[in-house]
Amino acid sequence: MTKEVPTGFEELPEGLGFTDVLRPLYRRAGDIPAVGMFVQSQHANLINICHGGVLMTLADIGAAWAINAQRGEVKAAPTLNLTFDFINAAREGDWLEAQSDRVTLKKRVGFSSGVICSGERLICRYSGSFYLPDHDHFAANPERLKRLHQ
Repeated sequence: MTKEVPTGFEELPEGLGFTDVLRPLYRRAGDIPAVGMFVQSQHANLINICHGGVLMTLADIGAAWAINAQRGEVKAAPTLNLTFDFINAAREGDWLEAQSDRVTLKKRVGFSSGVICSGERLICRYSGSFYLPDHDHFAANPERLKRLHQ
């Protein structure tokens, strides 16, 4: 079975820290920014479904990506809170897509909510808040930031 990445997605570069555990990971810009990945064997738990931590990581990255897209710049946005409702299991080979369809920006906090789907199947929904710092204590690693813009 050939795994085709949906149109509009580009692969994120390697070397982005913890994000690399989901590799290969893809992103799509647009009205509803998204991140996507294929579930691989290393993403599965002992009962052979996608580990909840993988889904939470995908949602965290997707929510922050949507906040940065609305901000118009890629900056650090540390997670303050993230909640999930796990609805269906994802299995090896499934294409997962995290789409944050609601983003609200305040002065120092961004809010993002959305879903992770595999095709028409809803896998989970999420909602999070992210700190939008006004200082350099949370500045993104310049080398990793440069990779995002390649």
